[in-house]
Amino acid sequence: MVHRSVPVFTCALGAIIAPLPAPAQEPAAVVAVPAVVLDLPPYPPPLLVVAARPPVLAEPVRDMLKAIMKTEDTKAVETVVNLAVQTNPYDKDEIRAMHRAYLDRSAQLLAARSKADKERIRSSGVLELWKGQIELGAFRGTGNTDNFGFTGAIKLERKGIDWEHTVELRADYQKDRDTITREQYFAAYQPRYTLGDGIFTYARAQFEKDRIQGYNGRSTLSGGFGYRAIARKRVTLSIEAGPAVRRTNYVNQADETTWSALGALDFDWIVSPTLKITQDASAYVGSDNNTFTSLTGLEAGMARGLKARLSYAIEHETSPPAGALKTDTISRFSLVYGF
Repeated sequence: MVHRSVPVFTCALGAIIAPLPAPAQEPAAVVAVPAVVLDLPPYPPPLLVVAARPPVLAEPVRDMLKAIMKTEDTKAVETVVNLAVQTNPYDKDEIRAMHRAYLDRSAQLLAARSKADKERIRSSGVLELWKGQIELGAFRGTGNTDNFGFTGAIKLERKGIDWEHTVELRADYQKDRDTITREQYFAAYQPRYTLGDGIFTYARAQFEKDRIQGYNGRSTLSGGFGYRAIARKRVTLSIEAGPAVRRTNYVNQADETTWSALGALDFDWIVSPTLKITQDASAYVGSDNNTFTSLTGLEAGMARGLKARLSYAIEHETSPPAGALKTDTISRFSLVYGF
């Protein structure tokens, strides 16, 4: 911008001396004319207007945002976007626009995948969509027995849109000098149907055999309602409650059928990609005998599909058969292969 000074024009006529006839011996008269000064106001300088384009996001920052937005990690994208806005405040509108476009694409992709998964589940057969794991290892038992033995288990799960099915099989066996010192078998099947808002209904059929504890077989049927109290990506917690009927075939006593109330808890916590903590517990509360069980597990990933598992189980009967102890514990170490 150029500033120009406005000159101030001054008109000076100076001193005009006009000779006049004077009488003899008198000096000539001098007439002085005052100077005239013109004082004009300053002239405002002209404004220089230049058309400018809106700010443009720097190419390195744009390339960084495009690279991170090719992933599906929305949290990482949000972190990078916030950092870009802090370091490039004049380009925040363009950065936010890129982020909104990314979120829209992610939502559309998630909706498309969800629709495809539902169609795949609806068109699948009864024997499809099953996932499971096989567990083999050793155990250490205390209570009615105090020994070491072998343990094995199979768990199958099928998750549909509204239905979930779980099948569990487990066996603990030990034989010493042709004498069976541990023979415990367990089998269970449980379907769940989701009603909505974390509420579901369930049914459960279960069979147990443990001659050391005093019964050749114990069958249980139950059903009721459950609630998914926590349903996060890494942490889940569900609780169940309902009536149950139990038929027990004792070794040295008459068979017995009893009614009881069942309460159960299922907790899973994925601490890291290679570490998981599980806690299962149940309580059968009846008029003559109560059964409380607890199974705590720690799983550590070893290789693809293979992990090591440590678990500690407690089973307590308030009124066990004659000659049997109330509490049994089993510590297991096993390898688990998922498929």
